[in-house]
Amino acid sequence: MACNVGVIGAGTVGSGVIETLLKNSQVVADKTGVEVRLAHVADLNPDLLKDYDLTGVTVSNDAKALIADPNVNVVCELIGGYEPARTFILEALNNGKHVVTANKMLLAMAGPELTEAAIKNGVELRYEAAVAGTIPIIKAIRESLAANNIHAVYGILNGTCNYILTRMAVEGLQFDDVLQQAVDLGFAETPPDLDIEGHDTAHKCQILASLCYSTKVNLDDIYVEGITKITGLDVAYAAEIGYQLKLLAVVRRVNGEIEARVHPTLVANDHLLAAVKYEFNAVYVETDIADATLYYGRGAGKLPTASAVVADVVDIARRGDAPAPAPFRYTHELPLRDIGLCEGRFYLRLTTEDHPGVLGSICSILGKHGVSIASCIQKEEQAGVPAHVILMTHDTQESSVVDAIAEIDNQNFIDEATHMIRVLS
Repeated sequence: MACNVGVIGAGTVGSGVIETLLKNSQVVADKTGVEVRLAHVADLNPDLLKDYDLTGVTVSNDAKALIADPNVNVVCELIGGYEPARTFILEALNNGKHVVTANKMLLAMAGPELTEAAIKNGVELRYEAAVAGTIPIIKAIRESLAANNIHAVYGILNGTCNYILTRMAVEGLQFDDVLQQAVDLGFAETPPDLDIEGHDTAHKCQILASLCYSTKVNLDDIYVEGITKITGLDVAYAAEIGYQLKLLAVVRRVNGEIEARVHPTLVANDHLLAAVKYEFNAVYVETDIADATLYYGRGAGKLPTASAVVADVVDIARRGDAPAPAPFRYTHELPLRDIGLCEGRFYLRLTTEDHPGVLGSICSILGKHGVSIASCIQKEEQAGVPAHVILMTHDTQESSVVDAIAEIDNQNFIDEATHMIRVLS
């Protein structure tokens, strides 16, 4: 069985796919009995291909020519972004070509449209590399956990953010310093806004929510909060009380509604996700039958992502002429839960004047709003220097905490806006 592959885009991921197919096609054949061949590569910049021996491979600067090439069975779209990637994928699907993509932004924004085109034309659209790079979380949810009701998914899905937060925790560095180093080392994009503001993670969160619960999820309705407001103080205080700070994608089903949100989260040191450091990714899935499972690995990078792309190509080739499974199934219409209705525990850092009665006033306001305190640390400071009060709440509705903070921050003994971080519980 042979499968001829066309690669659109020879950038980081595309070059990794080219390298993998040229180097390890025999490995694939030995393991699967499938012959996967690189047939056509299209990129506007021919210099990106100068280091590869592409003898016998068609090389062009025209993606549409690749899509129309009758020798290509599977089109790998690896240029990223919304357009022209959307147009290329739709054209390939409508031409009866299977498509593999790593384009999380496009899937999050146009998943239903692409799904409709794939089903209409009886071809596959696969996207394992779009979420968590080399980690096979899409396959796990679609296949390995197919018999399970998924209660919750918690994902560390952005290596840049995890790298920054890890170095802040391990080395005591400040956010801006680590961010610049991450840019200099190539761990962060330039500019890094999509990463650090949480939007890259939100794209992946949307894909996971749609996949887990077979429903359409509007990307714009997902609550997104990045890590730009995280300070060294919060990282240090978190460590002192037994937690690590992580940027999490949270997907849960609660009372017939879906929670899909992205935000910094305190993770207890004894939780498996707390041990995920630097640029690594991990996804923790809670289900009714398989219980809890963890998927860990490199979430980005040339070859790790290429591994996931080629795995999708192999799955398509092995399926042969069998009916193509839908990329997404939209069999339910589940509403997205408002962030204010979500329940959990919260970390609060208050900066106050250091005089008698302050803590009592804070506790009184929290109690008035139905927020119960689980623990409290009041840091002793020099006379005349604002003091930090660190509170951990019991489970409570987020809107109650937000209302309490709004009233607390209006008090004349508060020197800075209260910092709230959600806790994984």
